[in-house]
Amino acid sequence: MAAPTTLTGTSRASSTPTPKGAWKITFLLFLFMLVNFADKIVVGLAGVPIMSELNLSAEQFGLLGSSFFFLFSIAAIVVGFVVNKVPTRWVLLVLALIWAVAQFPMVGTVGFTTLLICRIILGAGEGPAASVAIHAVYKWFPDEKRALPTAILSQGSAFGVILAVPALNWIIVNHGWHYAFGALGIVGLMWSAAWLWLGREGPLADIESADMREQRVPYLQLLTSRTFVGCVAATFGAYWALSLGLTWFTPFLVKGLGFSQAQAGFISILPWVFGACVVLTTGFASQMLMARGVSTRMARGVLGATPLVIGGILMACMAHVDGASAKIALLVVGSGLCGSIYVVCPPMIGEFTPVAQRGAAMAIYGALYTLAGIVAPVVMGKMIQASGSLLDGYMSGFTINAVIMVISGLLGLALLWPNTERARLQSHQAAAPEFA
Repeated sequence: MAAPTTLTGTSRASSTPTPKGAWKITFLLFLFMLVNFADKIVVGLAGVPIMSELNLSAEQFGLLGSSFFFLFSIAAIVVGFVVNKVPTRWVLLVLALIWAVAQFPMVGTVGFTTLLICRIILGAGEGPAASVAIHAVYKWFPDEKRALPTAILSQGSAFGVILAVPALNWIIVNHGWHYAFGALGIVGLMWSAAWLWLGREGPLADIESADMREQRVPYLQLLTSRTFVGCVAATFGAYWALSLGLTWFTPFLVKGLGFSQAQAGFISILPWVFGACVVLTTGFASQMLMARGVSTRMARGVLGATPLVIGGILMACMAHVDGASAKIALLVVGSGLCGSIYVVCPPMIGEFTPVAQRGAAMAIYGALYTLAGIVAPVVMGKMIQASGSLLDGYMSGFTINAVIMVISGLLGLALLWPNTERARLQSHQAAAPEFA
């Protein structure tokens, strides 16, 4: 029988210093995610003028929000397998160029069909983005140092909204929503040029691969492991809230609560500011707990899933309080707490997934949880369409979101055991030669 070997190369990684240039790449990928989320938020931010100009119903606008995710998951899976073989440097460049090109048709006069097609193409380009960026940055950091760079990449989403919303909203108010799309196309081209000049492939993948030689695990075994299932379930609930925020938060403020477009633009930043604090706090806390010897079950699993349950409970209270301020506060805190799960799940999957399969595993994880993005905007649109009043429709949609968050958080608490997952897979791999 072959001697047991370390599936993830953790022992070797613990003595591996962070390579020079790792934080420069992390910053570039932070900007990558910033552009990614600015592209996502623009339709929701311009929702009211788009619906007015194109004469769209709430159900049609919900379909527009969901269309972004039609090819999102398929593209994520396909590209996930590609990055097992192709350097992430070139894959990231191609994705960014697709984003930029998909924005420019909206600068001119467009109909609903053109807007729908461009959003589908953009979604196909953005589907693999998060998983490829995480896979790329993990080539620069050993396992025990990945929580903080993961948190920084997650911050790109928050800052993509915090920085982009005021600028895009100013363009929408003063020049029209068409030019907001054009501005994002230009920004995408600028990032592509910077990445072509400065982007590099991380050196740690070769070290990890040497530690894990001939340690590939059947994908069925990886994807049915309880921690992988728990990550998908927990992040599904978080992404339901995120996709509602991207599509419906600004229209909710304008049509549901009566704020102006300018006011709504500034208020729309609040969930992302709070979420950014949650993400950074989770990243620091997780890394600190691991440095003190706390198991990844607690330092990653419990730390990430518990805020989902709390956030869902807070969001469920929205329909039972009076006043716009109270509703906004509950929505901001409830949805913002979801950010914790994005920090901990990728490192957990990285704990037990061989590096040669990590790109695909991350992509499949992303493809599955982002299916919430197809369903959530449409469900909200149907709730609004079927309700007697706009505000009641929004409250019904957010209550559904609250229930899903609580359930997904409880599933996460039950299933996220990355430390024992690694041990189980190691045992399976060590025993396998006996039956060869």
